[in-house]
Amino acid sequence: MMMTACDDGRRRVYESGDKGKSWTEALGTLSRVWGNKRGGSGVRSGFITATIGNGDEDNRKVMLVTLPVYTEEVEEENENEKGELHLWLTDNAHIVDIGPVSTDEENVNASSLLYKSGDSNEEKLIALYEKKKSGEETQSSPGMVSVLLTEQLKRVKDVLATWKKVDDIVSKLCLSSTTEGAPTTSDCSAGKITAGLVGFLSGNFSETTWMDEY
Repeated sequence: MMMTACDDGRRRVYESGDKGKSWTEALGTLSRVWGNKRGGSGVRSGFITATIGNGDEDNRKVMLVTLPVYTEEVEEENENEKGELHLWLTDNAHIVDIGPVSTDEENVNASSLLYKSGDSNEEKLIALYEKKKSGEETQSSPGMVSVLLTEQLKRVKDVLATWKKVDDIVSKLCLSSTTEGAPTTSDCSAGKITAGLVGFLSGNFSETTWMDEY
């Protein structure tokens, strides 16, 4: 996978199935989901792909991204307001905001992600980001910050476990309705019903809003 920052402010994501010989934009999934602050310049994002989970059978190939988040009020009222750097998780179908990496007082200029795989004692996720200095320090070199994302990595694994659980539930929904002799190419055939599934709305409500089980 490859992410590009384009002149129109959107982040385009491309996929390759032939080891980089040809690339196709991931329209309808990840491409153009992220973007720059409206009316502002973009920042360099952290972007890695990794295989993460709680075991071989539960491991999943995912993409982790760090990009700042701006509130709607900030975008409309104060373009100089600082955004808060967040970690995002996606498996090319579902996208989750894992949470903040920096504080909203820091003006993040660029970020990178580092992931070290291994057993539970060696596995590490680290965010590096460049922090702009303000006031009299604006002419000096930006500061570098390194953050060990232990809690965020734990949440990533919790989210992946939830996705697997919901995949298992959804994949069994057709079993009771299938009949002997039904075409094997139907949407209920093994592995097909959850392929590319973005959300699953079930009986859990929050006031008047359906909850996505993923």
